[in-house]
Amino acid sequence: MVRMLFANITGEWLDFPDWEMLGRSGSQIVEPEAGELIPLPQGATLVAMPGRYPIGKNPTGYQLLNYNPYKPNQKEAAWAVGALLPQGFTRTLLPAVTDTGPNLPLLGYAAVGIKKGRLVVAAIQTDEHCQWHPKHYNTKELDKLIKLRQKQFPGNSLINQLALCAREYGCFTAQNIFYGRLEGGLPVSPVCNANCLGCISQQAAECCPAPQRRLVTPPQLQEVAEVAANHLANGGPKAIVSFGQGCEGEPSLQSNLIAQVIKKVRQQTKNGTININTNAGYTEGIKEIVTAGIDSLRVSLISPNDQIYTAYHRPMEYNLQNVKESMQFARAAGTWVSLNLLTYPGLNDREEEIEALVDLVKACDIQQIQLRNLNIDPKVISQIIPEGIGIGIPQMLQELKIRLPRVVLGNYSRPVAK
Repeated sequence: MVRMLFANITGEWLDFPDWEMLGRSGSQIVEPEAGELIPLPQGATLVAMPGRYPIGKNPTGYQLLNYNPYKPNQKEAAWAVGALLPQGFTRTLLPAVTDTGPNLPLLGYAAVGIKKGRLVVAAIQTDEHCQWHPKHYNTKELDKLIKLRQKQFPGNSLINQLALCAREYGCFTAQNIFYGRLEGGLPVSPVCNANCLGCISQQAAECCPAPQRRLVTPPQLQEVAEVAANHLANGGPKAIVSFGQGCEGEPSLQSNLIAQVIKKVRQQTKNGTININTNAGYTEGIKEIVTAGIDSLRVSLISPNDQIYTAYHRPMEYNLQNVKESMQFARAAGTWVSLNLLTYPGLNDREEEIEALVDLVKACDIQQIQLRNLNIDPKVISQIIPEGIGIGIPQMLQELKIRLPRVVLGNYSRPVAK
């Protein structure tokens, strides 16, 4: 038996005899299938979901728990609990919760329970769990490394922005610039051409609390180029610099700056990979960036279905067809193109979504699908998802492997072989 977890008002995690864990797929409350639960991986964390009552299975059937059963006379609230997974893991079920209460922070809540005294989570490992393990970040020497970079590039506004992101937001790609390794972020754009429902840097007050503040002013060409060149030249064979970070808008709107940076950096070093994380809606800007010689594009997408895509991304002055044209242009130029598939149980694993995704990947010659647990409040996203039932995230992945055997499935951007 896998027991349901709940949180009391002081933040303690508790379980209760005879209450079994359930999960949620879209709006459907379901029982985890055999083999769908794995031990909670190292680096995962548990969070309470204030205002959301957990739903469990007891001898009377499926039932919500709206009070702490250990204090029935005090009517103390019982909140649902979710797990936040580290990089390399894809959730398969959401926590089984009600859609009551205030909106929650933008996090990737996964169903979690306890079995024989051990925490388990509804997830599957979809990439390696070493390089991006939380133990390698927020280390004791980080502050010293930040100061060294600021001394190396005095007055550089990009370095100062990355220092803010590394310290205040704990951003791993920002920290990598100071650690001098792997994928380092290069935020450049204060504006966006979309108004995504799950944007982590800017949200309308009625939606969700955004965990970051957006960049205010774009950095100068020389500031970006010197940081990028230094990271690529000295970061080893896996070094990547990426435009398009959580603290900015759409980077392709700064296409002229990015194109100049690419040319300037490649005059100094041929090492490493230059990448852009983009919605790819501004096709003219993508063309300018691709022509300048960028190595890879990672295109964020919640769905290849135009209705769902538009409802979530809320694009301004572009549409899904523009996104396809951008990817096709990039592939024709020899640029590596991957999808950043915003993954949500009960949406992406529907048969019609899988079919449309396969068609999109083939039509645009996409080389990689990166699975990204969508960080959003289930109550908010449920407003735009039509009724339907998925086949399950594990089954979806199996079908993609069979139907797209040459496409890389994982969670991370990869260095591009020259």
